[in-house]
Amino acid sequence: MNRKAFRDGIKPGWHYFGRKMDVADFEWVMWFTSFRNVIIFALSGHVLFGKICSMTVPQHRAVMYMIYGALAVLGSMGLVYLMIILSHCLVLYSVALAKQKWLCYVAGLCCLASFKVEPFGSWQSGFVTGAFDLQDVLFYGGSTFTIMRCMSFALESSERKEGIYSIFDLLKYNFYLPFFFFGPVMTFDRFHAQVSTRELRRKDDEMKSIRVNALLHVGAIVAVDIFFHFFYILTLPSDLKFVTRLSDWSLAGLAYSNLVYDWVKAAVMFGVINTIARLDHLDPPQPPKCITMLYIFAETHFDRGINDWLCKYVYDHIGENHDSIPKELLASVTTFAVTTLWLGPCEVVYIWSVVNCFGLNFELWVQKFFQLGPFAKLEAKLSGAMSRRIRAAFGAVNFWAIVLYNIPALSSLDFALLVTKRLLVTGFPVSTLSIWFITYCGVQLIKERERILAIKEEEKSDKAKVE
Repeated sequence: MNRKAFRDGIKPGWHYFGRKMDVADFEWVMWFTSFRNVIIFALSGHVLFGKICSMTVPQHRAVMYMIYGALAVLGSMGLVYLMIILSHCLVLYSVALAKQKWLCYVAGLCCLASFKVEPFGSWQSGFVTGAFDLQDVLFYGGSTFTIMRCMSFALESSERKEGIYSIFDLLKYNFYLPFFFFGPVMTFDRFHAQVSTRELRRKDDEMKSIRVNALLHVGAIVAVDIFFHFFYILTLPSDLKFVTRLSDWSLAGLAYSNLVYDWVKAAVMFGVINTIARLDHLDPPQPPKCITMLYIFAETHFDRGINDWLCKYVYDHIGENHDSIPKELLASVTTFAVTTLWLGPCEVVYIWSVVNCFGLNFELWVQKFFQLGPFAKLEAKLSGAMSRRIRAAFGAVNFWAIVLYNIPALSSLDFALLVTKRLLVTGFPVSTLSIWFITYCGVQLIKERERILAIKEEEKSDKAKVE
């Protein structure tokens, strides 16, 4: 922790334990250290305000959420920023009146590009005066999430057979404070249906579930804070001279740990927001699936809200049932093109998009290849257990492909290349095969768990039919 190369990433932490803290992740430091009190104050105010509205005027609670959210945006970012947001909302609402989907896509993507492509992004941010550490994050976060929500509104309005939703519905949707700056994105149809419900009833033990989840998130925050004082997993990859001296197992563990941390961060940040949304009687997008449980590219995502948005309006819209290889290729390329624009075009994002798009399509090609007659007949002769073993062997390879394809975006391209070279070239065959075997055992456990859950779900479904 006293290494000179790590001076920027490791700062003073627990003085009484003599430990320094890994502060390489700006988002985590912002949420739970630098601006913790401001975020707690704003979200606590929303919870209190929302509870009062739910008890007194439940039929108008969406309007109250909108007013509180707009005032919070006004107070934190100023009038000019609020006017920029409203102008984009007005543009996309005007486009929605035409009820032409292609026009909604073109206008929405142009608005998104105006924040993500230079010099348009800097030109708009230049209107917002003031200077505080969180300003850029709030500006681009609120702006880009606003565009995604407005596109969802426009596309849902285009599909509506009779009439169109009002601009008031769009503003209620966009200025819901918990989702405004950091997401997740809930598609307009789901949000509108849920906030329009007048009878606010909770399921059995729902409050208990909310309290348990809140405690789990607090526990996860404490655990990550402890972890950052002892394992500097985010800062280590920045010094290639240091990581080159690590063993193959250490490098593999470091790469895997970076992905696990990114999942934990997403699960905690979206989990905190989702807890507040559930208190408001909403059913928000769930946190992402644990990275350790992923061995299929089709299920890989770190933001379930954006994933649901992309699947509904791009991937499933073009790919339909995903059986046709040409349609799947077009759907995946288009999806990753939109994702690239959403993340902000740059070299690392281009590389990340290309390799993950290839992984998704290659997975389908392999699947189609082994569905051919001879292979299908061979698998039919195998027992269920043996079939799962063979699939787990491929799943283990897929797991490390997912890890290596996502490391450039989370760490650096040089670190990803170093890990790839050590695992596949210099570490072959001992390190390569031993790490693959351990991963294979893990995938087997996951597949067994999925099999048991599927059996239980089937039994529950059969029981419901009998009743």
